[in-house]
Amino acid sequence: MSRRKHKQKTRNVVEDAKQTPKKIEPKQPKGLTTDAFQNVLARMGFGTPNLLEGTEYPITRLSQDYQLMNSLYRSHWIVRKIIDTIPEDMTRNWISITTQLPPDEIRKLDKLWRVRRIRQKILQGLKWGRLYGGAAGLIMIEGHEDILHEPLDYDTIMPGSLKGLMIVDRWSGIYPNPELVDDLDDPEFGLPESYQLTLEEGQTLKVHHTRIIRFMGRELPYWEKLAEVYWGASEVEVVFDELKKRDNTSWNIAQLIFLANLRVLKMGDMDQLLAIGDERSQQEIYNTVQAQNWLMSNMGIYMLGKNDGFETHQYSFTGLNDIYESFMLDVSGACEIPVTKLFGRAPAGMNATGESDMLNYYEVVQQEQESTLGPIIDKLLPIMCMSEFGAIPDDIDYVFNPIRTPDDKEIAELADKKTKSIIDTYNAGLISQKIAMKELKQMSETIGMFSNITDKDIEDADEITHQGELGFGGDLDYGGFMGSETPYRTSLPTSDSTGVSKFRRVINGIRRRLGNS
Repeated sequence: MSRRKHKQKTRNVVEDAKQTPKKIEPKQPKGLTTDAFQNVLARMGFGTPNLLEGTEYPITRLSQDYQLMNSLYRSHWIVRKIIDTIPEDMTRNWISITTQLPPDEIRKLDKLWRVRRIRQKILQGLKWGRLYGGAAGLIMIEGHEDILHEPLDYDTIMPGSLKGLMIVDRWSGIYPNPELVDDLDDPEFGLPESYQLTLEEGQTLKVHHTRIIRFMGRELPYWEKLAEVYWGASEVEVVFDELKKRDNTSWNIAQLIFLANLRVLKMGDMDQLLAIGDERSQQEIYNTVQAQNWLMSNMGIYMLGKNDGFETHQYSFTGLNDIYESFMLDVSGACEIPVTKLFGRAPAGMNATGESDMLNYYEVVQQEQESTLGPIIDKLLPIMCMSEFGAIPDDIDYVFNPIRTPDDKEIAELADKKTKSIIDTYNAGLISQKIAMKELKQMSETIGMFSNITDKDIEDADEITHQGELGFGGDLDYGGFMGSETPYRTSLPTSDSTGVSKFRRVINGIRRRLGNS
C-alpha cells in the first residue's frame, strides 16, 4: 500500500471512530452455548432474562466533552485533587543531574530551570494532559521563529536562546497533522510528525514534532487512540462513574439530616375538619398549629386537646458511614491515590499508620515519572545544555530525587551515615581532600549541611591522595604484607569485633601461607 493510501485510510478510520458506535445486539444462544454457564429455568447465566445480563458498557468518550472537563475541574474539589496531586508529587523534589561537570556548571542548569520557569510549565502541562487527555508544550528558542516547521538542529541553538515553554491543551491551540513519524530510530515513531499550532492572534503555524513536548493522558488501544487523534484519555473518564455514586450518596446523607427528628401531632377529628369544614375553620387549625410550633422550646409548654397526641420519630444513621466510606475507597482505587491523601483522612484501624498505602502510592508516582516525565526531560536536557554551554556533555544524565521528604531525625541519621562514609573513604586514601569536599558539598542539597563550603575552599583543597590506614603505601600494612609495620600498632588485637581486625587477620594468614609454601 502506498503512503498516500495509508494516510487516507488513517483519516477514514479516525473519522469513523469519532462517530457514535452502533449498538450491537447480543445474539441469543441456540441450543448449547460454548464455554459459558446458562440455566434458562432459573434465569441465570449467559443470555437469560435477568438483571445482570441487562448490564451494558457503552463507549462514552467523556474526554471529548470539553465543557464537562472544565466544569468538574473548576467546581469539584475531588476532581481537582485527582488531576493535581500526582503531577505535583512527580515534580516536587525534581531531579539531580549526574555528570562530571563541576558543581558550579550544574548550578547553571538548575538556575535555568528556575529562571525560565520550565519546571512550572512542565507541571502545568502534566495537569492539562491528565484533565483533557492531552496537552503540548512548544519549545521556544530565540531565532527559530521562521523555521518551526523544520526538525530541530542542536547546532543552531545559540547560547542563551532557550526562552522556556508555551503550554496549550489539545482543545486550545494545537492539532496533530495526519503524517506520522516513520523513522524507527526516532523515539516518537508512530506519532504525528508535525502539529498545527494556533496562536492567540489567529495565526496558524506548522511545528515539527522535535520542537513539541507531548503530555499524554491515560494510554488507549490503537483504534481508540485514532478516535482521540493520537491523544490519550482523561483521568476523569476512569473515575467518573465512581464519582457519581459518591456524590449522590453524600447528598442523600445531607438530605437525611433534615429528617433526623420528625415531630408528629395527632389531633382528633382533624380529617373531618379538613373534609367538611369551611375555609375559616381550616385557617384556624393552621394558625393554632403554627402558634404552637413557634412557642415550642425546651422550657415551654405544649397544649394539646384531650384526645390529641404528640410523638417524635428519630432517624437512625447506622451503617451510612460504612456505605459512604466504601464509595470513597472506590474513588481512591480508580484514581490510584490513597484515601488518606485524596480525602485528607487519618488511617483507620488499630495501629494503622498508612505507610503501606503511601509506599504503594510512591511506586505509582515513580512509575509515572519514568514513563511520562522521563521522556520530557530527555528531550529538554540536551537543548538546555546547548543553550547554556554550547555543547552537550557525553555523560549528561539525571536521576529522580526521592519522592518522600524525610523528617529531621531521618535527615540526621542520613547525614551521619553519608558523612562517615566519605570520611572513612578519605582516611583509607582512596580519594583526595578536594574530592571529599566536593562530595560533602554535593550532599548539602539533601541533608542541609556543608552548604558553607565554597568553591574557593574546594579549589584550595589538597588534590593528592594521602596514604591512609588501609595500607596503600601508608601508615599500616597489616603485618608487612604491603610494607613495614608502624610502631603504633606492633601487634594484632585479640578481639575480633571490628572489620579492620578481621581484615588484618586475613592478610596475616595469607602471608603465613605464602611463607610456608
